[in-house]
Amino acid sequence: MPNFPLGGGARPLDADRLDAVAARLGVTTAQVAIAALLATSPSVLAIPGTGSLDHLAENLAADRLDLTDQDLADLRS
Repeated sequence: MPNFPLGGGARPLDADRLDAVAARLGVTTAQVAIAALLATSPSVLAIPGTGSLDHLAENLAADRLDLTDQDLADLRS
């Protein structure tokens, strides 16, 4: 299912909340957005764009980010 986690959908993620969770975890905002999207369901596949190998590696690292239930609640509240 294609998704635009930063601003699309019925319940878009708030950029300030993404920034706060990312800062707390020491990762990028994009990584948190991708990890949050992947946490919605095991049948969801993220298809983030990239223009470099470094950015690709950053995007792939989001799969290893374990957001807690509190992190996810902080993103949606």
